[in-house]
Amino acid sequence: MYAAVGVGFSLTWGVLKVINIAHGAMVMLGAYAAYFLFTRFGLDPFGSIPFAMAALFLLGYVLQRFVINRVMGHGIFMTLVLTFGVSLFLVDVALILFSGDYRSITPSYAGQGMRLGDVVIPFQLLGVAVIGLLLVFALNSFLSRSKLGRAIRATALNRQSAQLVGVDIHRVYALTFGIGAAMAGAAGALLSTIITITPVMGETFIGKSFVVATLGGLGTVNGALVGGLLLGLAESFGASIVGSSYQAAIGYLILVAVLVLRPEGVLGKKFFAEA
Repeated sequence: MYAAVGVGFSLTWGVLKVINIAHGAMVMLGAYAAYFLFTRFGLDPFGSIPFAMAALFLLGYVLQRFVINRVMGHGIFMTLVLTFGVSLFLVDVALILFSGDYRSITPSYAGQGMRLGDVVIPFQLLGVAVIGLLLVFALNSFLSRSKLGRAIRATALNRQSAQLVGVDIHRVYALTFGIGAAMAGAAGALLSTIITITPVMGETFIGKSFVVATLGGLGTVNGALVGGLLLGLAESFGASIVGSSYQAAIGYLILVAVLVLRPEGVLGKKFFAEA
């Protein structure tokens, strides 16, 4: 789950050198998209993933192409402020459209699960884990094998060299930001099946995305997968020792430790670290 949430954030940060504070709000929009399609048309939340991804891709592409692109040459602080403003705007839009009331999705298979001995794994949680992993692997395959994916990786490694071989970096930037937003939308649709939906739910997941990106190293899908797995295991193990009320604090403690001891991430890939 955390890998699906953090991979788009990590990709955007690694390729564009933009810390997208609005990523959490995009996760929230994906959750509301699933909620809207479920309540209005009866569409299963897992079936709403392609629609959430398409809508968020379009939003991300337009946002980068016509807004963020204008301040990218003015330092990382400007993009931080801009994406923070975008995040506030998206939260306000959600408040206007859906109010601040808590929303939830209860599909027909809620409360059912797969039994493994004495353990019952809910179908919703199982679906989130399996589909989340499939999305991460699909993105990794796209970046590794497609022409656009190779252009994205080349731009991340060296923007000037990519331009010399004919890569349109402005198009790559917009498409990459769109892909990151689409992954956020997919994560939101997935999460809508297991958590309560609110306009401010994204605040939690922007923090988780920071931890995942820092643990795994910027710009790598495999790194996001490793970072998400490590964060999930650390939170679960830590909660069993100190209690679930400290679960979120455990993740941020890990973030501080990694930044101090191994700032390039667990996988040690430094080639995205330079701004």
